[in-house]
Amino acid sequence: MNRRQFVKAAAAAAATGWFSPGTWSLAADAIPAAQPGHAPATPAIPDSRYKIAACDWMMLKRQKPGAFPLAREIGVDGVEVDMGGLGDRPTFDNHLADPKIRRHFLDTASQLGLEICSLAMSGFYAQSFAERPTVPGMVQDCIDTMTAMDVKVAFLPLGVPCDLVKHPELRPAVVARLKTIAPKAEAAGIVIGIETALDAAGEVKLLEDVGSPAIGSYFNFANAVENGRDLIAELRTLGRDRICQIHCTDRDGVWLQDDSRIDMPQVKRTLDAMSWRGWLVIERSRSAKDPHNVKWNFGANAAYLKSIFQAK
Repeated sequence: MNRRQFVKAAAAAAATGWFSPGTWSLAADAIPAAQPGHAPATPAIPDSRYKIAACDWMMLKRQKPGAFPLAREIGVDGVEVDMGGLGDRPTFDNHLADPKIRRHFLDTASQLGLEICSLAMSGFYAQSFAERPTVPGMVQDCIDTMTAMDVKVAFLPLGVPCDLVKHPELRPAVVARLKTIAPKAEAAGIVIGIETALDAAGEVKLLEDVGSPAIGSYFNFANAVENGRDLIAELRTLGRDRICQIHCTDRDGVWLQDDSRIDMPQVKRTLDAMSWRGWLVIERSRSAKDPHNVKWNFGANAAYLKSIFQAK
């Protein structure tokens, strides 16, 4: 089954969600209604070609239901929920394995009219995906949680210990592990989006070597601009069907609207031309004046992105 066939088949199977080439999304009406005794659910946000989310761990609410009311205040459409800390544990500190906690997360999102756009394995920023022996169990934990919550995209960063530019010797192990994971992701009808330090051409080659539509690119604007690469050319090289989700973010120090390195209107025109649609997830881009003021920083970035990507 090729990438496009997988996309169509999985979309048909996920009748409560929506899928378009280039992205998975958990639709608001796929989140169960509030349980008796809870406030009625807020009406779902209207469907949009582009939706804006924020990472719970960067909002200082890692795997906490408080990320949802904060996200509502910030003005985003959804939250990327982390799988929990890792450290020396055999797997993530994943409280979502508890059905009651999962139910609370889903109910809270529903009541606030928000969506869970993805689950993140951010622990791999600091841990080696290629070398850590318990990786298969960790990823299975994430897939199981996604299935239980009906979330269709996972974020998997190949962080500093697994930087394939600095450590090319790890590439065979990365490919082998992704090949092992891919059939499980395909069977679950989900996509695991990897973030690498490679340029777009290198990432395309990596994805081709893995050879599964269930392993995609979780593109990060910062990776391109920090390394002096042409952001627009990188998007075009990866193409619509490989990019499952985007971290619409850059370095800390300035807001996105003040960042001269990213021409956001041109980014939108490029994504439009590619017929891509999906989630733009804010991760960093905090002002140096007050980097710890979550509502101020994320609110400013969300308002700017909405003015570009959701303008009527």
